[in-house]
Amino acid sequence: MSKTLVTYVSLTGNTKSIAEAIYAAVEGEKSIKSIEDILDEDLIEFSLIFIGFPVHSHSISFKTEALIKRLPPKKKIALFSTHGSLAGGHLAREALEYAAVIGSHTQILGTFSTRGKVSMNAMDVLSRSPEHKAWAEMAVSARSHPDDNDLVDAKSFAKWVQTLFAQK
Repeated sequence: MSKTLVTYVSLTGNTKSIAEAIYAAVEGEKSIKSIEDILDEDLIEFSLIFIGFPVHSHSISFKTEALIKRLPPKKKIALFSTHGSLAGGHLAREALEYAAVIGSHTQILGTFSTRGKVSMNAMDVLSRSPEHKAWAEMAVSARSHPDDNDLVDAKSFAKWVQTLFAQK
């Protein structure tokens, strides 16, 4: 019997909300845990792992990177992220692309990305930095995300990945 893990890093609650939506949509035996809680666990029991992270500085967190790098070869995974950038923008794409490169030893079934509110502290710091000023102005429009539509999209992503998983 296959078992699915949904795991994530979340600092503001955005990625956790998306992880919970994915978890709700996953059928069968499943678990949801933060990456911090599984860093030292043997994940061999899981046939499929959804891995979520917030995008920071166009990349992924160290803990997310460490998890992906230690996964067994050919492990079936799906990646999801939250970010303050515009949907489909290169800043959010770069993080998913990096995660895919370091996870090239696995079998990536899909990726999903959605906007998420940026903490006020981060907005304050970034808005004072000339090289980040334009990004900070754009990120203000993410303050209502993830919204209900984002959660529906996350559930659809989970169902789509499970369909692909069943076919492989």
